[in-house]
Amino acid sequence: MALRRGLSGAALQRNRPSRSRLPLAVVISLSLLAPLIFVVGRGIYPTGLLNAEKRVGEDHTDVPSSSSKQDVDWRERLALQHVKSLLSKEVIDVITATTDDMGPFSLDYFRKSNLSASWKIVGLGTSVENNASSSEPNQKGSAVKQERTGGKQDKSSEGDHSQFIDSPAKLVRRQLREKRRDKRTADLVRQDDEATVKLENAAIERSKSVDSAVLGKYSIWRKENENENSDSTVRLMRDQMIMARVYASIAKMKNKLGLQQELLARLKESQRSLGEASADSDLHHSAPEKIKAMGHVLSKAKEQLYDCKLVTGKLRAMLQSADEQVRSLKKQSTFLSQLAAKTIPNGIHCLSMRLTIEYYLLLPEKRKFPRSENLENPNLYHYALFSDNVLAASVVVNSTILNAKEPEKHVFHLVTDKLNFGAMNMWFLLNPPGKATIHVENVDDFKWLNSSYCPVLRQLESAAMKAFYFNQGHPSTLSSGSSNLKYRNPKYLSMLNHLRFYLPEVYPKLDKILFLDDDIVVQKDLTGLWSVNLHGKVNGAVETCGESFHRFDKYLNFSNPHIARNFHPNACGWAYGMNIFDLKEWKRRDITGIYHKWQNMNEDRTLWKLGTLPPGLITFYGLTHPIEKSWHVLGLGYNPSIDKSDIENAAVIHYNGNMKPWLELAMTKYRSYWTKYIKFDHPYLRNCNLSE
Repeated sequence: MALRRGLSGAALQRNRPSRSRLPLAVVISLSLLAPLIFVVGRGIYPTGLLNAEKRVGEDHTDVPSSSSKQDVDWRERLALQHVKSLLSKEVIDVITATTDDMGPFSLDYFRKSNLSASWKIVGLGTSVENNASSSEPNQKGSAVKQERTGGKQDKSSEGDHSQFIDSPAKLVRRQLREKRRDKRTADLVRQDDEATVKLENAAIERSKSVDSAVLGKYSIWRKENENENSDSTVRLMRDQMIMARVYASIAKMKNKLGLQQELLARLKESQRSLGEASADSDLHHSAPEKIKAMGHVLSKAKEQLYDCKLVTGKLRAMLQSADEQVRSLKKQSTFLSQLAAKTIPNGIHCLSMRLTIEYYLLLPEKRKFPRSENLENPNLYHYALFSDNVLAASVVVNSTILNAKEPEKHVFHLVTDKLNFGAMNMWFLLNPPGKATIHVENVDDFKWLNSSYCPVLRQLESAAMKAFYFNQGHPSTLSSGSSNLKYRNPKYLSMLNHLRFYLPEVYPKLDKILFLDDDIVVQKDLTGLWSVNLHGKVNGAVETCGESFHRFDKYLNFSNPHIARNFHPNACGWAYGMNIFDLKEWKRRDITGIYHKWQNMNEDRTLWKLGTLPPGLITFYGLTHPIEKSWHVLGLGYNPSIDKSDIENAAVIHYNGNMKPWLELAMTKYRSYWTKYIKFDHPYLRNCNLSE
């Protein structure tokens, strides 16, 4: 037994060195696996592996690079197995792609990168402090190690870590990305600053345009409220007067005669104090006292008489009455404006009479105009002007000559009626148009223009037409006669207005002629119109149609089958007043015959009602060539909102409408374009009191 125990003890002594080596190997293996397990637990492996590789490379420079690389590959595979259990495939693909492009991840990368505010790195301060405190020893140690290892370490590091070093192409791409990112950031900041400045400027402009009137005073957008206190007292007095009338009516209804008389007395006092005032500065000094007295009476009436239903009914009745009065006044205004438009001012009538007397006192040989040989020369620029207004005709001729480049090549053919024939001749004998040629004719001398040839003359002589023009509606009051007056306008009865349809008969030897109305002003040389290519059309004119204005359905009766069958309701209208006519093409197409046909069909006035524009649209349908709008700008006789630049750039401006420039109701803003071609210091004009 003792021997066996001794043998066993001897054996144990022999085997002890081999048993002690096994635990040592386990400890060494665990020490090597511990960093890997720690890194896998943290979820970031490349930095730990890299540091371990560095330590192994520094301490064991004699290990072959191939075994080191296999060891790293084995560790990566082990780490990836643990990572795949924690992360999805999509996340791993993103990490792999980013690692291939930007290099391996590390905590130092996240610390150095410009992360957004949503990222937070725990322990950053401690790591920074540790790095700062240990930077000097590490630098010294690394310097010593570099001296010891020499070139061998450089070779091993190049071999072991070449996979972590970016190629030059990647570095260039990374630098380009950083530059693009910086540029984009700068652009966004600049755009944001510009947008902020624009918003601030827009807010400043809006604040300037907003009315500062106090809310609750009728409408703050009313123009009279630009100064909020300019008429507040006037409006208060008017409101008091309205309520006084309401309560006076209710007092009479409820037999409160004493209160009614008191209200009426205060009402008269307020009316006298208010007078014609439209602003507080125009009020009488007693106005505050009247307001106070009226306020006391209204307060008393409200206590005794107020009934919401009654007050509402009275106010509604007053509103309806005021509305009827406004409509009546509008009709009267229309009537008076049409009356003024068709009349000749006293000054122009005086001028015509004086000139007529002077003309017939002249000897026959002195009544002739020079250069009569130019009247039938087709190589010159010929104008047709039909007018019974001496002053208006003189403006047309003067403005044309003053703006012409070669005045000696211009020929004016004036036609007037018997009443103004002497005056028109005398004016241009006294005031010849320079080197230009002028000729005046009397429409009554055209013997071919008679009722057997001209349908209009035949219709004007009929009893039915006279009744239509002179007795339409039989108005009994001023307000009801507004529509009738437009039928009685002399221009619809004058043959001068219809003579434009007989131009080849009046001027048989001319090839082209420019027709001008007497309410136009010429501002540029018009000779360019003779070179306009009409493309086989007869009439060259400016179109006047907008989206829905001045189209055929505005002038013609499309309920009539003749109109509906031959014309399109949306066909574009055009303007009379400045028209270039090809008289050769006119004759070839028999334009006057077309006019006669439709005029005969309209004897009962079922196709159109008034004027020469509707038959002109019919006659020249499909035969009108549109010319540039700047040649002819219309509307100065009715439209107050024409752009000033359009007027100044126009070759011809036209005062079509009721507000003719020679009338007192003309728009002041447009009148100067017409008056600058009149010499108001002329003795005939002074004697007839004609002035600007």
